[in-house]
Order: sequence, then structure tokens, then C-alpha cells
Amino acid sequence: MGIVDDLVARGVPVLTDPESVIVARTDRSGVAPDGKPRGVVRAESVDDVVATLRAAHAHRVPVVPRGAGSGLAGGALAGAETLVLDVSGLNRILEIDPVDGIAVVEPGVITAELDRAAGEHGLRFAPDPASARISTVGGNIATNAGGMRCVRYGTTGQSVLGLDVVLADGTRVSTGRRTVKGVSGFDLTALLVGSEGALGVIVGATVQLLPRPEQTVTLAAGFDDVGAAARACSAVARRRANPALLELLDHATLTVVDRAQGSDHSERSRALVIAQTEGVAASEEAAIIGEVFGEEARWCETSTDDESAEDLVEARRLALPSIEEYGRALIEDICVPRSRLPEAFDAISEIGRQHGVDVFGFAHAGDGTIHPILSFDRNEPQVPAAVSAAADDIFGLAIDLGGTVSGEHGIGVLKRDWLAREIGPESLAVQRAIKDALDPRGILNPGKGI
Repeated sequence: MGIVDDLVARGVPVLTDPESVIVARTDRSGVAPDGKPRGVVRAESVDDVVATLRAAHAHRVPVVPRGAGSGLAGGALAGAETLVLDVSGLNRILEIDPVDGIAVVEPGVITAELDRAAGEHGLRFAPDPASARISTVGGNIATNAGGMRCVRYGTTGQSVLGLDVVLADGTRVSTGRRTVKGVSGFDLTALLVGSEGALGVIVGATVQLLPRPEQTVTLAAGFDDVGAAARACSAVARRRANPALLELLDHATLTVVDRAQGSDHSERSRALVIAQTEGVAASEEAAIIGEVFGEEARWCETSTDDESAEDLVEARRLALPSIEEYGRALIEDICVPRSRLPEAFDAISEIGRQHGVDVFGFAHAGDGTIHPILSFDRNEPQVPAAVSAAADDIFGLAIDLGGTVSGEHGIGVLKRDWLAREIGPESLAVQRAIKDALDPRGILNPGKGI
């Protein structure tokens, strides 16, 4: 009996039609895997996940967990002989406790929907990846996704208190707790966050919710060049200001946003920085940041109006969709020390020139995460060699500056070669030993992450 027949016998819903298989084999990385998966399990319950992994373990069939497929590093690519395990149908918000400030959710809950539901209680789910409107909470946990509010609230992992996970052999394990503090035993929750489906399949999560701020102040400043903008962002850190958001967009990005959205950002400045402060000290911190911007900015505006503030933030959210409107994009996410942001932006521009590649740069400047987007003709069947070479140089730059090759997208398949160079062979061996202990037959998302 093959894996598909076994799953059918277990009552697990599995699809093998060409359309379902083709749709489920890719993610937003733009990379096409070799071959097609054997089938797609669209789990309707945790029992379906357990049964699928038990069958896959018995048959030694590789399983690729999948949520919304919004990942950018190739973590959900499913090639020949694999089985896709789609958990996006497990999409219930099981509980919101406004007193303890927690939510209990299934992995397929859309990130923005959880935040909206929390808002009904005066709370928020702090993680806010650019894909919040389409990405799932489970996928964000699996990649430890970031976003614009990372500078103050950290990546998704900082909001995860506990997990329900199904291991490679079908064993169901609960980790963590419902309390903010807890140091009993090894921190298995932290181990599983960011593991990209290679150690277990997330079927539930207990996450922390935070009070929505009573006051928010938004600042926007235009600069004559991206170096000046980057210096201003570094200076904000030196002044010990604590913004909830600090975003930088270079002139190439502003130009393509204007072209796609009909705005005029590129006419007003060569680089744009957007900052947001919130809470009881929002006005005081905004004043400090305004002083810093004023040292080099061409202009600086401050707003406490929610609508105009959202318009500014929306310009940042539209950066990637605007770039993708005119071509394919290789989307990267290096992170460098904040003090080296100016150096990093200058070097990335030079790398683009050396390879003849269009590079659009925007950043979560508050924590040093830079998104160098390498654009190329959408008719190209594969990523051109010059684009790959430029990306390789950018990864090397990140490590040389004391940073990392991935600040928030994960490793997937696109950055595996660079992981060993960043963390070293000894650390990589430890990680592989953990993988072998939890997945001795190597069936969980093989070839991803480590």
C-alpha cells in the first residue's frame, strides 16, 4: 500500500489532482522545485495531522508543512516524492483572555485577523509582517517572522508562550505555558520557533497580546540621500529613543512606489524615513526623534492623525508589491548592527552597480534589517546569474559587517549554503544532531533550514 492509499484508508483528506498539486508545490520565493509532490493533505483537524505524520513516518515519505505559502526563502517548496501537509484549514481562534493577555489559536489563523480580534478587547498581536493580511500565525512562528514593529516588540517568537506540535512520528507534544514567566526545563518553545517545519508541525499556539497604545505619533522625514537617512536612523538609537517603528526607503523604492501608486514621494526627497512612537511617552519620544531628523533632513513632518499616519505606513507596505508589479524580485533580508546601516546601504548600491542589477532598498532601520530587493525581467525562466552573484555578495557583506544573512525570512532552501558560513561547522553539527533526535528518519521538510 502506498502513502496515498494509506492516508485514504485512515480517513485523511488527500488531493492528487494536478491543479492542487501544482498550486501547493511553491511559495512566494519565486523558486520552482524539481518535480511534483505525490499529493496534498488539507488537514481539517489535528487528528488529520497526526495520522498523516504517522503514515509518512511508516512509509519514510518526506512531508512539507504548509500554511499560506507566503514564505520568501523557499521553506514550503515541495518537490518530487514529497507529501504536502497544508494546515491552513486549522484556522480557529480558540480563546482570547483579556485579563491574562493571551490568545490560543490554530496555525491557520491569518495574522491580521488575530490582531483584529484582539483589538475588540483593546489589545493587539504585536508581530506585523508585511504579509500580515495573508500570512498565517503558524507560518510566522515557523519562520520567526518579523515586521515593522520589531524594533520595539521583537520578532514573532517574543510573543509565543507555548506551542502544540506534532512530531515526525505522529507524537503530539505541548510546550511552554500560559504565563509570561516560566523556566521549567529546556525551552522547547524557543527551539521550535523558527525551525521551519523541520522539527515538528505546529497545530496550536498560545501567544501574548499587548494593550493597544492610547497615543501614537508618526513622523516622516525626507533626506537628500540614503546615507543621510541611514545616519539619522543610527542616531535615533544613540539618543536612546524607543520608537515602535522606524522604516527607511531609498530613492529607487520611492520611485517605483510612485510609479505604481501614483504618489509623489520621490519628488520630495531622495530617501524617506518613517518613525512611529506610541504610549504615554509618545510625544516626548517623537520630539527627540524629530530633533535627530532635523540635523540632516530636507523636511520633517509630524502627525497624530490616524488616517494620515496610516497613509505613510501604507507607502512602506506597498514597496514590495510595487516592485513586483514591474518584474520578478529576489527578496532578501539581511540584518546588520544599527551603527553600520550607512555603510551597508552604500555597499549594497555598489554591489548592484558592479553586477548591473537593479536593487531596491528599504529597511526596518530600527533593528538593522535591510531588504535588498533584486529585480529582473519577469520573462526570465530562472534567476539570472548576475542577480544570484549580487545576492551572494550581499550575504557576504552582512557577515562581514557583523550581521546575519536572514533577519526574519528564515533560511529555507535559498540560504542554506550561507548558514554554515555564518554559524560555523560546530554549531551546525549541534543543530543537525537536534534534528536527528526529533526526526530520525529525516522526513520533516528535508533540505530546508539546516
